Amino acid sequence: MVKETIICPIIALFLSLMDALNHIMSKFSSFAWGLPLLILLMGGGLYLLMYSLFIPFRYLGHALQVLRGKYDDPNDPGEISHFKALSTALASTIGMGNIAGVALAISIGGPGAMFWMWMSAIVGMSTKFFTSTLAVLFRGKDSAGNLQGGPMYFITEGLGKRWKPMAVLFSAFGMLGALPVVNVNQLKQAINDIVLIPNGIDVNLQTNLVIAFILVVVTTIVIVGGLNRISSIAAKLVPSMVVLYFVLVLIILGTHIKSVPYYFSLIFTDAFSADYLPESESFLGGVLGGLILLGVRRGAFSNEAGIGTAPMAHGAAKTAEPIREGLVAMLGPLIDTMVICTLTALAILVTDVWETQDANGVTLTALAFSEALPGVGAYALMLCVFVFSVSSLFSYSYYGTKCMSFLFGVKRQKLYLILYIGSIVLAATTDFSAMINFIDGVFAFMAVPTMTATLLLAPKVVTEAKRYFKRLDD
Repeated sequence: MVKETIICPIIALFLSLMDALNHIMSKFSSFAWGLPLLILLMGGGLYLLMYSLFIPFRYLGHALQVLRGKYDDPNDPGEISHFKALSTALASTIGMGNIAGVALAISIGGPGAMFWMWMSAIVGMSTKFFTSTLAVLFRGKDSAGNLQGGPMYFITEGLGKRWKPMAVLFSAFGMLGALPVVNVNQLKQAINDIVLIPNGIDVNLQTNLVIAFILVVVTTIVIVGGLNRISSIAAKLVPSMVVLYFVLVLIILGTHIKSVPYYFSLIFTDAFSADYLPESESFLGGVLGGLILLGVRRGAFSNEAGIGTAPMAHGAAKTAEPIREGLVAMLGPLIDTMVICTLTALAILVTDVWETQDANGVTLTALAFSEALPGVGAYALMLCVFVFSVSSLFSYSYYGTKCMSFLFGVKRQKLYLILYIGSIVLAATTDFSAMINFIDGVFAFMAVPTMTATLLLAPKVVTEAKRYFKRLDD
């Protein structure tokens, strides 16, 4: 009785704190994702696409040649190959944004949300081309004298030292945005829903802490090896899991082949109806505006175009030609949003779980796999979720330490790992909505300096592109 008297108030206090955290994070996210940011990301991306005369789309074949290593030179400056740079960037984007983020978008906004995610990806390809080209074009040196790339460096090297406050702003929010709170939260949820609960194991704070401890150990072993170990593991894990996920969804679509054309067309028709979105989600005076904003937010979470994370990985590519890395980087949104997210959306739609089940995030995707592939579907998804999430943990740690190094010097970057490890424990014991709202808000504040600097430096990229393609054609 005494034990219960002590524990019950503690649990009540914990739940009260979680409710307060959810409320704060919701307000934070709503404040950050307003009309100015929508204009900056989508309007800015469209401007870059037209200003470059659609360069990213005109040279897709050349981008694939660069990715395959046709132009690799071991004497070029940088740390990792084009393929490893893209794999490291994809390790952070192909994950919960493609599985949990898509499910969340559909559960709130219906099939039409996917259309606006596509639009954000098309625009995002151009944005990634510019930001990652700049990451190589204006590489700087950290406090140890090592060559580095990323928004904080192309801001200071490209725009000048007087713009450093904007680079500091990006790095400060970058340290927070790199925390793996959504990936850990949804991986925990997947383990609970797919493995523990079906096998009669009670899910509670203790089991969540055990999951967090295992993730802490695995993550620590990998990230202490630095970028080379992270990129090598990502280059092995990510492509194989993409192929497995692709095959699994194709099997699901094959078993529901008659429904595929209907739901594929529904993505287009519902993109302008917004019948599923509640009035509370309205934006720009209506629910259609809310649906567009929802799609752009989930698209940004999926491919991170314009946010500034990927340029930190692409800035480490071993190349003397900035345009080549920009072309490789633009393949990211094509792969993770146009392909992986579309597969996830169709799997959820054709199985009807989005209408028959009251769930969102990875739980909704797991229900779709279980319905279509009884017995094995959920466990196969669990494997993909685990690899995607864990590989994201590795990549995000690299982004966070780079931001830490820019602000406080290389010698102090290991202090970030303490914050990083602590966030794993927090995420495993916190509500999903609080975590997704936190990351949404932080990503918004990362996007402002990234996109502002990119738009200001866009002429430099176009000039470099003209020179590069002229040499290529000669």
